[in-house]
Amino acid sequence: QVQLVESGGGLVQAGGSLRLSCAASGRTFRRYVMGWFRQAPGKEREFVAVINWSSEHTYYADSVKGRFTISRDNAKNTVYLQMNSLKPEDTAVYYCTAALAGSVTPITVRMRSVYDYWGQGTQVAVSS
Repeated sequence: QVQLVESGGGLVQAGGSLRLSCAASGRTFRRYVMGWFRQAPGKEREFVAVINWSSEHTYYADSVKGRFTISRDNAKNTVYLQMNSLKPEDTAVYYCTAALAGSVTPITVRMRSVYDYWGQGTQVAVSS
């Protein structure tokens, strides 16, 4: 079992930056692919970014590529999402998620169904 707790959300002006953190419980953090999804009001939860256990591979949604950076610190059981050049359309609840390595492939990486654990979410609001 893995428990995920997000932090770092808040209100920021367009063009600003935020860094989200996700702390994971358990001693098997390195076994998991870690990711971020987001859900805006009235919309479905959508893929944002994912990182493999060694940080060698990362994938991003086209809408955030070049602005967001996902990273992880296995010694701290923590994954981060650095968000720069924020836009009003980035406003959403951001969810941290985890999946056992091997269950996520370049084809399935954007599918919610392949992820096993979810955090409670942290709100990000970007004002224009």
